[in-house]
Amino acid sequence: MGDVVPRIAVDALTMQFGSYLVQRNVSFEVKRGSIFVVMGDSGCGKSTLLRHMVGLVKPAAGKVLYDGEDFWAADDDRRADISRRFGVLYQSGALWSSMTLAENVALPLAQYTRLAPSEIDELVSLKLALVGLRGFENYTPSEISGGMRKRAGLARAMALDPDILFFDEPSAGLDPLSSRRLDELILELRDSLGATVVMVTHELASIFAIADDSVFLDAEQRTAIAHGDPRNLIRDCPHAKVRRFLARGETAANVA
Repeated sequence: MGDVVPRIAVDALTMQFGSYLVQRNVSFEVKRGSIFVVMGDSGCGKSTLLRHMVGLVKPAAGKVLYDGEDFWAADDDRRADISRRFGVLYQSGALWSSMTLAENVALPLAQYTRLAPSEIDELVSLKLALVGLRGFENYTPSEISGGMRKRAGLARAMALDPDILFFDEPSAGLDPLSSRRLDELILELRDSLGATVVMVTHELASIFAIADDSVFLDAEQRTAIAHGDPRNLIRDCPHAKVRRFLARGETAANVA
């Protein structure tokens, strides 16, 4: 039997701050186990959409549903329960600079579980090993490269074994090789953990390398104007703006 209820459904979502409208009537579904990309030009509201989805900002209208359950209609305790299934990697990595990598990854485990310190230490070592940072437990963020900080942030996002991972511009500031390695790591983690991934990015290499599905937010019309596999949208989307966005550079040209 097929997956009738989508893992995530955004239904007629409006994002607005006072009189300023960011996006209106945005709707899309994210299939279980997929890698879903939110794309669009700068300033269109991609990161703002992510904040609405993870519970940081309440929408002006519309719904965000997880397995058919309306997140924002739930009470505070239930929203907290749902949110514990999320792992979030912010654009900067958002690591505490005064803590070691091990202490950063241990923080959610110490806060949300009753595990003994020795058990937390074992899990921290495992999570760092999963992202290729075995042996770096006692380094601080300032002592490692930008790509390593992103991987450490990913290890912390995975600390509580979430089944939904949210990434905000994970490749921002990385060189092409580090960006490709991070994409490969995201694919490996999705496949090994069975997690669903929602990723904000404008990086064409990442979009074409790992996305199963996508939504395009338009800053001028202030709504979503395209949905689907970006490999199809680059050829078949009726909106020239979307085709131009996806046809930037040699990567997209090779895909087409």
